[in-house]
Amino acid sequence: MATVCVEVAIDVSAQRVWEAIADVGAVHRRLLPGRVVDARIEGDVRILTMPDGAQVRELILAVDHTIRRMAYAVVEGQRMPLTYHHAAFQVLQEGDHSRLVWLTDVLPHAMADAVRARLERGIEEIREALELNGSER
Repeated sequence: MATVCVEVAIDVSAQRVWEAIADVGAVHRRLLPGRVVDARIEGDVRILTMPDGAQVRELILAVDHTIRRMAYAVVEGQRMPLTYHHAAFQVLQEGDHSRLVWLTDVLPHAMADAVRARLERGIEEIREALELNGSER
């Protein structure tokens, strides 16, 4: 299994970043506006709607407020030819700023570079959204 790890420093407090990450039903408003147009929760499943209408289903595995970690697994609607996709976000305090770590395990191994490219773009979009709206709830 390939593991991909990307991280970024964010000019927003860890508490504010964590509030946005933990708000799993608001990814389209708080983290990836434009890339995700809607999100809804059905039990433990988050359903993301993309701009073209495609939907991705993610099983929310953990939202741990103590260690500021949220984990999920993509279970349906994946665009990349992956047979396994598990990921976690963790928010770390760095002074009055924060660091967001996005760790993703994928199969097949050969897809690691393509997944890394997507995560690198995604984490920058998340950083921009959080810094733009860092003082909002």
